[in-house]
Amino acid sequence: MIRIWLAVAGFGGLLSVAAGALAAHGAGDAHMAELLRTGALYGLVHAAALLAVIAAAERRERRGVALAIAGWGFAVGIVLFSISLFALALTGIERFGLVTPLGGSCLMIGWAALGLRAFYRR
Repeated sequence: MIRIWLAVAGFGGLLSVAAGALAAHGAGDAHMAELLRTGALYGLVHAAALLAVIAAAERRERRGVALAIAGWGFAVGIVLFSISLFALALTGIERFGLVTPLGGSCLMIGWAALGLRAFYRR
């Protein structure tokens, strides 16, 4: 579980930096650049959030449901939200945009689970 999260955080961060650079230096048009910038911003923020969840999960013997939900929410959200925006921007295939809201929902579930984690007793 944690290895998968770390891979998603690492590669999601890598792709986000590449997309941000492409948006700044070589995007074909304004709409493409905006899609790349949005995907890059959300990808980087959530890769960092996923690293925080990994750190919290590794410090505990029992990781708990909330941390698992947060980790999977961020991991799946990065893939579905950011990478779908990158694919849409680079290919122009509108179908990639169909999964973007699902990815955003996963990111919100991750944040909600992380917030709820504060109310668990140790």
